[in-house]
Amino acid sequence: MFPPGDPKTPHVVADFPIAAPRIRDVMPQLRELLRDNPALRQKLFQVEFLSTLSGDLLITLIYHRALDNRWEEAAAQLSKSLSCEVIGRSRKQKCVLGRDWVTEALSVAGKEYRYRQPEQCFTQPNGGINEQMISWLLSHCPLAHTDLLELYCGVGNFTIPLAGRFRAVLATELSKRATEAAKYNAEDNDADNIEFARLSAEEMSAAMAGERPFRRLAHLKQPLGDYRFSTLLVDPPRAGLDTATLALAAQFDRVLYISCNPETLNANLAVLTDSHEVSALAFFDQFPYTAHLESGVILTRL
Repeated sequence: MFPPGDPKTPHVVADFPIAAPRIRDVMPQLRELLRDNPALRQKLFQVEFLSTLSGDLLITLIYHRALDNRWEEAAAQLSKSLSCEVIGRSRKQKCVLGRDWVTEALSVAGKEYRYRQPEQCFTQPNGGINEQMISWLLSHCPLAHTDLLELYCGVGNFTIPLAGRFRAVLATELSKRATEAAKYNAEDNDADNIEFARLSAEEMSAAMAGERPFRRLAHLKQPLGDYRFSTLLVDPPRAGLDTATLALAAQFDRVLYISCNPETLNANLAVLTDSHEVSALAFFDQFPYTAHLESGVILTRL
């Protein structure tokens, strides 16, 4: 690592206590195995880790060279030695030795939820804090006979636990792989009142406004106009909500806003508080000892 403001002076990190236990345990083992094996070490420039509370671990090794049979044999032995999944990546190449996903297991309000989390799909990085985030949202969602619209649903992290509080849920996500995983996760958790659509937030805003039809909504069991939406859940990227989505949010009785960027959240709240008031606020420290902060806001229509 390099200290802030000093990119030329390396700082050796011998331990990483805030990492997930499996990642922390495997890092020194992996380093030694890579050092001792030229087939794995040659032109390796990045290592990515994905771990879950269930104990699953996936390691992605990224190279500046093509991967061959020699690499695949060595990576298979590495996977066996570390009891984890291994993926190799290089330019226009992806080598999956076992599976390219891990299973997360979350315990929320006395119930366990299981999620398939594919490599390179967005997922909540801190399992323990994620459980607290879901619990907090559930505490502010009493049982309702209306429907929930969710934007940026990812693999269904919030969608599935919250589905039990609503008559029906329509959840949207732009990523094809994340949408496929969300559908699998809903079925695996017996959440049968959820429909998923592969749309961006901007496209869903246009559909809700009746500006244009979308074939990617044609599979819905009921027409879009038949939903009785009362609550909107959003978990946008760092850029926050766009103008069209802010206008859409203003039409809902309640807005559940999960944010990873306090600055864009503050800018969005300056608009949303024209139509809503903040009824609950919480902060979740997913990345200890960093400036990153996750926020949760419940907005109620004035």
